[in-house]
Amino acid sequence: MTASDTPTANPGERIEDVDVATEMQGSFLEYAYSVIYSRALPDARDGLKPVQRRILYQMSEMGLRPDRGHVKSARVVGEVMGKLHPHGDSPIYDALVRLAQDFTMRVPLVDGHGNFGSLDDGPAAPRYTEARLQASALAMTEGLDEDVVDFVPNYDNQLTQPEVLPAAFPNLLVNGASGIAVGMATNMAPHNLVEVIGAARHLLENPSATLDDLMAYVPGPDLPTGGTITGLAGVREAYETGRGRFITRAKVRVEQLTARKSGLIVTELPYMVGPERVIEKIKDGVTAKKINGVSAVTDLTDRKNGLRLVIEIKTGFSPEAVLEQLYRLTPLEDGFSINNVALVDGSPQTLGLKPLLEVYLRHRLDVVRRRSQYRLTRRQERLHLVEGLLIAILDIDEVIQVIRTSDDAEQARTRLSEVFDLSQPQAEYILELRLRRLTRFSRIELEAERDQLKREIEELQAILGDEARLRGVVSDELDDIAERFGTPRRTLLTEAKPSVATSSRKNAPVLEIADVPCLVLLSTTGRMVRIDLPDGALPPVRPARRSRHDALLSVVEATSRGELGAITDRGRLVRFSPVDLPSVPSNSVQLGAGARVAEYLALGDKKERVLAIVRLGDERPIALGTRSGVVKRVAAGGYPNRPDFEVIALKPGDQVVGAVQGDETDDLVFVTSDAQLLRFPASAVRPQGVAAGGVAGINLSDKARVLFFGSVSPDADPVVATISTSTATIAGTDPGRAKVSAFTEFPRKGRATGGVRAHTFLKGEDTLALAWAGPEPALALGTDGSLRSLPETRSRRDASGTPLEAIIGSIGRAL
Repeated sequence: MTASDTPTANPGERIEDVDVATEMQGSFLEYAYSVIYSRALPDARDGLKPVQRRILYQMSEMGLRPDRGHVKSARVVGEVMGKLHPHGDSPIYDALVRLAQDFTMRVPLVDGHGNFGSLDDGPAAPRYTEARLQASALAMTEGLDEDVVDFVPNYDNQLTQPEVLPAAFPNLLVNGASGIAVGMATNMAPHNLVEVIGAARHLLENPSATLDDLMAYVPGPDLPTGGTITGLAGVREAYETGRGRFITRAKVRVEQLTARKSGLIVTELPYMVGPERVIEKIKDGVTAKKINGVSAVTDLTDRKNGLRLVIEIKTGFSPEAVLEQLYRLTPLEDGFSINNVALVDGSPQTLGLKPLLEVYLRHRLDVVRRRSQYRLTRRQERLHLVEGLLIAILDIDEVIQVIRTSDDAEQARTRLSEVFDLSQPQAEYILELRLRRLTRFSRIELEAERDQLKREIEELQAILGDEARLRGVVSDELDDIAERFGTPRRTLLTEAKPSVATSSRKNAPVLEIADVPCLVLLSTTGRMVRIDLPDGALPPVRPARRSRHDALLSVVEATSRGELGAITDRGRLVRFSPVDLPSVPSNSVQLGAGARVAEYLALGDKKERVLAIVRLGDERPIALGTRSGVVKRVAAGGYPNRPDFEVIALKPGDQVVGAVQGDETDDLVFVTSDAQLLRFPASAVRPQGVAAGGVAGINLSDKARVLFFGSVSPDADPVVATISTSTATIAGTDPGRAKVSAFTEFPRKGRATGGVRAHTFLKGEDTLALAWAGPEPALALGTDGSLRSLPETRSRRDASGTPLEAIIGSIGRAL
């Protein structure tokens, strides 16, 4: 450009040449400074960002206390924006919403009314929501009118605002913080109020306390949404250096959704993870075939019961293995990186646990010191006025005379000071005194007030003059805050190792339940369990002292993914696999934890009863006996390929009373209601197909019926247990008489005969209530499933038995 091309400056115009790089650097630094100090980072003293502090202060000035009504959030946003915050309404409302969310803040400071959002959805517009302060927010702002903190001008120098709030509790540690500044960021985890205050009080009393001493009070974060923190090494690192990382897991339990279907019930999620995000990740994983074993996910969350996410598990999959897979591949396990950056004396610093507590305690000590000094000054001023008033009341007539003879107020003030030796403030106060204060009662009140003021002044001077006393006041106030606002810990801390994501197929967990040898047990109370035996060894026989549900109808050796059949009293066989049965350890078999067999098999008819469990792949025939004395052995194999089918053609009114899968060498046993027992070899009954109706098993007398049918191996040292009663008594009122006899007492007879007597009835008895034959010991249960005693001594086969003390509802074998 030539000289002639240079533009001519207008008169009075000033143009400066500035280097672009210098200007950009300076402008960027100013912007960065503004973001760091005025927007993004919290103050380590009260734990608040400027916008949060302005919201709480302005709401306090508006009188939005917990005992008053809510006001529209838009009004709060407008007041804050118009008077204190030099930015738009959106960041103000966002900050207000966060202060009200109980899933974000461990101790919420704003009481929100309306839709303040969730972890998956944003809040409603500010014109639709309402807000007021929580009681905890009053503790943050309490004492602002007592010169406890410095006030600074607002953005247009027309109003003032507190530089920091008094903060009666360590808000930064309790509620955490998050923010992104320029070149730095902060991300602090929430903690339990009671634990943090405990550590702060300990540090007050022991300034040289170590990190281990403080972690005895604060073992780790306490997240608003609960969950489980796995591995505490990262937590300790964060407490020591200000930076660290920990893993949070959802709180999940395995639950039987139906008798044959199990599921994972999620009741707590990692911090800032919503259920919709989890559901979406699970569905994406199932679609991409990365997640196996999940059949459905349902969100049953509501306001009454809280979070409830139901993850249904496919049949044959281990819920525990599927859960571990979900931890690896979904947000059910999530990481949290701690970066404790906060402003200390106007400078951003990274702080560990002890420095954070020290900064807060210094602030709180300064607040209480300034408050005490303010109160001391106010009380000294008041005492000065009260003492002057008492002097005037003692000679009130002369005071009135001095005032009446004065030309004006100035002369009266001067004469009062001279005559009664009063100060100018005392004289001014007396001149403004109302006549009704001159009564005798007012003098008594003034003397009491003087004495009270002297005591309070003495107490305040003691606090200001003794550092230990000052620390004691701060400690007591913190203790009161903990008692008022403290809640139990929500987050479980564990040293368990977190899941490690891997794409290696050979390292992936086995999700399906292994096909291992097992025992399937069916109790006389209708419960069924599975005992896995990976090494093939049977569980040891337990001692005779047993708990509920231990008397067994069936014990079947199978595999966990094998095919079994349940025989019902309707003559039906229902196929099933034990893979979904509740599994119990072999060293502590408790059938009380088992599934109800009718629900597990979904029988439909509540009156249909399962009598036995059989193995369909077994070559041994299935023997059945009916109420009318029919016996049938079902030939092994050749069963219909249907979920359920009839294994005996029953006559009208007849029903199966017992079923068993036994060897040719076993004896089949019938016991009738008129106390007849028939024993004959199983080989005497030719196996038949499923459509057959069986053959005659025992000849019954008039009105007699079969009570028990079973199979007994003579090598098992079997016994026969019978209980007699009367048909004339009301059921459940007469325990009856019981007898236990050796099975060898009963001779073998031919099939279709009447058998031999198994119990002699005494006068008034005419029937058997229960009968059972099987390996010793015989276990008896009451109608409530509790253990009952049978006679221990062996009796003759035709003995009358001994009286029972309690009703017996069922008899079965032991494991």
